[in-house]
Amino acid sequence: MGGDALSRTVCVYCASSEAVPAHYKELAEEVGREIAARGWSLVSGGGRVSMMGAVAAGARAGGARTTGVIPRALVDREVADSLSDELLVTDTMRERKALMEAHADAFLTLPGGIGTCEELFEVWTAGSLGMHAKPVVLLDPDGHYTGLLTWLSELVERGFANTRALDRLIVVADVTAALDACGSPADVSRSEL
Repeated sequence: MGGDALSRTVCVYCASSEAVPAHYKELAEEVGREIAARGWSLVSGGGRVSMMGAVAAGARAGGARTTGVIPRALVDREVADSLSDELLVTDTMRERKALMEAHADAFLTLPGGIGTCEELFEVWTAGSLGMHAKPVVLLDPDGHYTGLLTWLSELVERGFANTRALDRLIVVADVTAALDACGSPADVSRSEL
């Protein structure tokens, strides 16, 4: 694991469903290529399909080191990424997430579904509680998360969350800004789309 902006390992959360539109897979591949272009490494969910596979393939194509972490129960379903430089197979989803977090210097969430949101919320909550100081970045180039972000703002208005916690999530609309944020200190303020 790195520790500075020159040597980073970015954990990318994204979809493994083959049903997602092709432009999301292209986005994931672009993220992987940009991670490699910066000389960084990738930690992903260890699947070879959909966005998860595309981000790893993009990173590898650019020469980045890739680490995949996948639960044994998903090895066949998500088609384990046997091309990873390191493929870690866990017994549970909780172990998967813990290993991904331990290997990462920053967290980047791409458009995804409930599993992606669950990963984002867990690492973001831990950061807002002071359990880590790593950047947590949400890349939303097309409004995929607009409804979620609106709801989160309403949580603050209703007293269920505070603005400090919301500000801990860095929201950006393009790949370059997302990776720049991953290389920044965790206290960077949230930007609006």
